[in-house]
Amino acid sequence: MPRSLSNPTVANQPKPVVKEKDRDPVAAGKRDAAFNRSASFNYFLTDKFEAGISLRGTEVKSIREGKANLKDAYGLLKDGECFLLNAHIGPFSHGNAMNHEALRTRKLLLHKQEVRKLEGMTKQKGFTLIPVRLYFRNGRVKCELALAKGKQEWDKRATERKREADSEAKAAVARSQRR
Repeated sequence: MPRSLSNPTVANQPKPVVKEKDRDPVAAGKRDAAFNRSASFNYFLTDKFEAGISLRGTEVKSIREGKANLKDAYGLLKDGECFLLNAHIGPFSHGNAMNHEALRTRKLLLHKQEVRKLEGMTKQKGFTLIPVRLYFRNGRVKCELALAKGKQEWDKRATERKREADSEAKAAVARSQRR
């Protein structure tokens, strides 16, 4: 006998909840795969650009495992193309003899007008391209590049003082709310 929606006992029953398997937050794009902490301390970051990266399969798997490091990495513009240098992506744990090199030069995928804009800006004295973070978007690895100008030593001290003052203010607010 077919069930009908007019039967109140069938219509009021809750549907069973199907729990999806939790994906890795890095692969799902909820968390950064790699973040360059020293970039904001050592440089004034101005404009930011999103670029794709030309990677091999084992490199993508290593980034999903969290084996990427951007600390000493920088961007280079040459012949109308953009490249990522010194970005360390460790070898894939289950890789074989065809595993990738950890510090190879990787091509960044940008639109021509973005490359032209970056070329004009980096020709100014003191500006360079610094990768800020690696993350996944729609299953593809993206790199956030920032146009950066180096900080002097006194700039770094001022940044540190501001950071300490902010943390002390937050701690004072937290202490007053606990009382």
